[in-house]
Amino acid sequence: MPGTDTQPKAAGGPFTGYAEPEERPPFKSYASFAAVFNASVAGALIAARRSGRDLPAKASAGDVVLMGVASHKISRLVSKDKVTAFARAPFTEFQEKGGPAEVEERARGTGLRRALGELLVCPYCLGLWVAAGLHVGLIFAPRTTRFVASVFGSLTISDFLQVGYRAAEDRGLGGS
Repeated sequence: MPGTDTQPKAAGGPFTGYAEPEERPPFKSYASFAAVFNASVAGALIAARRSGRDLPAKASAGDVVLMGVASHKISRLVSKDKVTAFARAPFTEFQEKGGPAEVEERARGTGLRRALGELLVCPYCLGLWVAAGLHVGLIFAPRTTRFVASVFGSLTISDFLQVGYRAAEDRGLGGS
């Protein structure tokens, strides 16, 4: 369909040759997401400056690790956890069971719906949004942000220990 989010309006448009029209990503929706992300981060930085909040001269290694581990966990919870599937369901389609307590899904629909579905099932894509949100949180509410991030960081450690314990049990090395 000419003029949709997945096809150029005219033959020879800028997306011609990238992929077959039925396989072409929803570029306009992707561009919209990029604009929203960048405007949100810029807006937060402008708001911080106007409120007299200074950005730190450098990021501490501890905050980088904490925010990184928390971003990992939050993005996986949103994109893969079977308990959060209700939030993804309008934009995704179940494919199969995934890792422990996870599911594999794919985006469905076209245009904005498909693009949002692709964002919601990609922990790598969501990680940028989550990391940016946590870092903005460090500017406006550092104590609360560090507390929330430490909860998700602790959960990440717990998850790895659960997987390691299960692997040890499977090898006959553990048990209670």
